[in-house]
Amino acid sequence: MTVKVIGAGLAGCEAAVQLARRGFDVELHEMKPQKYSPAHHYEGFAELVCSNSLKAARPESACGLLKEEMRRFGSVILEAAEKTAVPAGGALAVDRTKFSDKVTGIVRSFPNIRVVSGEVTEIPQNNAVICTGPLTSDALAEKIRGICGEGLSFYDAAAPIVSAESIDFSKAFYQTRYDKGEADYVNCSMDRDEYQAFYDALVTAESAPLKEFDRPEESAGMKVFEGCMPVEVLAKRGFESVRYGCMKPVGLTDPRTGKRPYAVVQLRKENKDGTMYNLVGFQTNLKFGEQKRVFSMIPGLENAEFVRYGVMHRNTFLDSPRLLDKWFMLRGSDNVFFGGQMTGVEGYVESAASGIIAGRALADRLSGKTPLELPHTTMLGALCSYISDPTVENFQPMASSMGILPGLDRVIKGKQERYAALAQRALSDLDRALSDSEDT
Repeated sequence: MTVKVIGAGLAGCEAAVQLARRGFDVELHEMKPQKYSPAHHYEGFAELVCSNSLKAARPESACGLLKEEMRRFGSVILEAAEKTAVPAGGALAVDRTKFSDKVTGIVRSFPNIRVVSGEVTEIPQNNAVICTGPLTSDALAEKIRGICGEGLSFYDAAAPIVSAESIDFSKAFYQTRYDKGEADYVNCSMDRDEYQAFYDALVTAESAPLKEFDRPEESAGMKVFEGCMPVEVLAKRGFESVRYGCMKPVGLTDPRTGKRPYAVVQLRKENKDGTMYNLVGFQTNLKFGEQKRVFSMIPGLENAEFVRYGVMHRNTFLDSPRLLDKWFMLRGSDNVFFGGQMTGVEGYVESAASGIIAGRALADRLSGKTPLELPHTTMLGALCSYISDPTVENFQPMASSMGILPGLDRVIKGKQERYAALAQRALSDLDRALSDSEDT
């Protein structure tokens, strides 16, 4: 049986190899060198467009743990990265050209992978993994929109996320406006002086530059920039603009004063376990260091741990919780899977990981097997759960983070010790799941 993989990026290469190793004939479609996106210039597979770093290598870190899990699946991306690594302290960084060449060579070495050059403009009806990335060509993006409805976004407008345990609840408090329903929001109140200082810092903070291909434009149904207004841009419209917007205090009472605050920053649960909270309405394009500086001025967030910083750039991605299952298959489809950054995982390693899971799951289904059930305690399982959780509202891409893992059944105060325990649990649970599966 022949299956199709669309896109020879990080996820597509992983998916193709997972399928080929299980005996399937694979057509790997890649539009380069016939056509390039605005960000791509090298004809090899798995081209790294931005950084050459695949982030931390330590297994006690989120991305390091993800790498350890991927090695258990025979990751081709990590195999190539380790053979083309350059010195980078505790990170895994690569020589981009050598890395791309190494991945290309490994993939092409499989006799049952046939590389087909040229742009794909139609969605396969079945037995396919689509890994066309955040800069999917306009023609294919339109076809994806056709099968996904409005579940396709063209801008990643994300607010920062902080860990729940880093919020200072001697200042922050739970309450919903007018006490309607459950007190699901964390509120950080400000008096006028605090708001003035925060406002001044916000409107003078330095924004991250947008690349040419990140700049908003009217094409392929792309949402206009106005639809995801950065909080710092809104603030520049006037001193009261955010106080009547995302920082409005109406319906809230600060228990410390018994009065309505001058302004409020609300935080909402990012996951079911309540280990992460996002800053409601605080999508931003500030530089990461500026986000840390400015948003740490919010009372209760002085020592906040930022699980993810806000971002603002073009990033074609699916409303995955509504569209995909936990193995990245389009719900209701005949084995049509998605992989890579367009599924809502963020980062090189995370994109590659999604390709592994999608490719393996497709192979399992075509072999009459139930795809491997990944434990939620693993980084792979937690990412798969996040992108397929129908309770997630206003879905935004997520990178690997210790904050998306379920908490431990015991209290460990030191962060590094706690992370080490989470990593040990994850790898033990994954090894057990792989051992119990029919096909390891």
